[in-house]
Amino acid sequence: TARQPVETETQLLLDNFNTHLVEFQRDPHSADKLVQVGKSVRNASLDSSELAAWTMVANLILNLDETLTKS
Repeated sequence: TARQPVETETQLLLDNFNTHLVEFQRDPHSADKLVQVGKSVRNASLDSSELAAWTMVANLILNLDETLTKS
């Protein structure tokens, strides 16, 4: 969005990240599958579990009502 998150929103995003990180660390195959989606080649030096967790945080932000344009 076009604004900085308030403290409670930041904490929710971090909690979401940490939850997904634990899930992807338990199931690295799922993380690998997620980070292979798309046209861009994944940077192999990045941890796939962490990258997948950040992908899920970005997905959350991009699906917020304040991010979406509704007619």
